[in-house]
Amino acid sequence: MARRPEPQSGVVPEPQHAAHFLVLRVRDHARDARAVAAELRAIPALVAALDPADHPAKLTVTVGIGPDFWDALAPTRRPKGLRPFKAISVDGRSAPSTGGAVLLHVTSALRDLTFDTVLGLRSRLGAMVEVVEDVAAFRRKDARDLTGFIDGTENPKGDERAEWALVGDDDPDFAGGSYVFAQRWVHDLAKWGRLTVAQQEDVIGRRKPDSEELPDDLKPDTSHAARSNIEVDGEELKMVRQSLPYGNADEHGLFFIAYCRTPGIPEDMFARMMGAAGDGLYDRLMDFSRAATGAHFFAPSLPMLQTLGVS
Repeated sequence: MARRPEPQSGVVPEPQHAAHFLVLRVRDHARDARAVAAELRAIPALVAALDPADHPAKLTVTVGIGPDFWDALAPTRRPKGLRPFKAISVDGRSAPSTGGAVLLHVTSALRDLTFDTVLGLRSRLGAMVEVVEDVAAFRRKDARDLTGFIDGTENPKGDERAEWALVGDDDPDFAGGSYVFAQRWVHDLAKWGRLTVAQQEDVIGRRKPDSEELPDDLKPDTSHAARSNIEVDGEELKMVRQSLPYGNADEHGLFFIAYCRTPGIPEDMFARMMGAAGDGLYDRLMDFSRAATGAHFFAPSLPMLQTLGVS
């Protein structure tokens, strides 16, 4: 495989202590697309000025572009898999498609630096955009979700992260880019807390203390571990999750974000979780958490980001 162009800085690394997710709608594509694109192209230089590469804070900002806004910026060249997220409704379980023109995924080891960066970016974009989602998230304990279970146990490690996250020779014009699936989940922790630990482990399909997967003969087919696993010809398909908990005392959950070389992987996983895969089963975790938003984006390679919106 040919050498990929450099990806954006936040796609492949492990999740950090703090993250902030901004999903934006561009008010007027015809009027503002080029001006918004100019601000997005400036982000890597702004990040470098705020946080030099050798600084321990490791600030990253990843820019994702939604399908409709991509067409406004580059109408003659589009990643072949970029499409809107389709809403799902199955037997009372539903997930809306809330869309968005731009996703800004900001991460850092320092919460104040992450916030200051978001504040600055929002100010620069000004009245050209309106906010769809504004979510501050955090790493909790030893990477545990608010359910108390370790999140992302099967996340790719090391060099595998780039292999699963980045487009390659299958779409060479967009190599080094990544498809992004973003979805905010709201947990019902009161309902979850009424389960015993053993019952919770049956829902997740893993032991709570160490995240060890339950043996096949004990793991329910409706467990999260079983329904979120995607295999084709015996190969487990993966994506790079950068998800983190978020929330306040009244509403809280998980901001799920996955970078992948094809959007088909999270789409298939989510269909299995929601009970839309045609086998009559769904992920029991859906009884304790609901999807509040859902959107697809494409995070172009760093070189391609510098060309978006340029004639």
